[in-house]
Amino acid sequence: MSIISNKKNWLTPPKVSLLVADVDGTLVTKQKVLTEAAGNAVSKLRTADIAFTITSGRPPRGMKTLIDDLALTAPIAAFNGAVFLRPDFSIIEQNLLSAPIAKRVIEIIDSYGLDVWLYSDRDWFVRDRHASHVDREEWTIKFPPTVVPTFDNLLDNVAKIVGVSDDLEAVARCEADTQREFREQVCCQAGASSSGGEQVSAARSQPYYLDVTHPRANKGFVVERLSQMLAIPTQEIATIGDMPNDVPMFSKSGLSIAMGNASLEVQHSAKYVTTSNEDEGFANAVERYILVSQSSAHAPSAVYQMEETR
Repeated sequence: MSIISNKKNWLTPPKVSLLVADVDGTLVTKQKVLTEAAGNAVSKLRTADIAFTITSGRPPRGMKTLIDDLALTAPIAAFNGAVFLRPDFSIIEQNLLSAPIAKRVIEIIDSYGLDVWLYSDRDWFVRDRHASHVDREEWTIKFPPTVVPTFDNLLDNVAKIVGVSDDLEAVARCEADTQREFREQVCCQAGASSSGGEQVSAARSQPYYLDVTHPRANKGFVVERLSQMLAIPTQEIATIGDMPNDVPMFSKSGLSIAMGNASLEVQHSAKYVTTSNEDEGFANAVERYILVSQSSAHAPSAVYQMEETR
């Protein structure tokens, strides 16, 4: 990903008015650290009058530190769009699973031997406090789960259900079975946003996590909804992420950037590829692909080559 001088290969970046960033694997490091360079990059966006916000599979409370540290002002999309909230944590809108669908999803996940986590708009529930990845999740989102013997009385306010296992093949099979169960009524990686007939969105956010949410709780819908909320055309929205569940927002935005730590499949879905989240990929992307969009009209030589990702 280097600056080039061959004019015939130059590509003029589109205007960017909003950057939407994934969090884990993108904005923060493997150790969930927001680096000084990343924080400075967000400040530079603000100086350039480019709005910035985040979308994540995390619950709202799990993004509080970032919201505060980055002094965000635009709406934030938690649970990949199941909950839209303001920086003061007041809810704008929610897209929740119905109780019958939530019950069936739990049954499918249980049948594959995966642990089940259930999130309401504000709380996190588990049946086994010491199950795989629970401690890591608590460290990431900075609040503990509530342990319950059953989810039966919690199905009226479900923002997200997660299937968790270190048996990665089982997680993949569970994803496929969930999609088969609902057939055309599933919005997942291949669909950029809900067309109105789906019942769930099902996709792995990590190889060991299967996230199941309302069909409008996907990052393609997040881009469309933020465009409406902020009156910014989708072609003026840039997106950056690292996982298959980021691909829907790539297809809906005018400029898309994959992290260097993303799979080749995800990289091929984006217009640009930056360095990894362990090598300041977010900050580098802001400098090389976002801020240049504001200055290219005045400095046409400061244009960068699009990665050969297609």
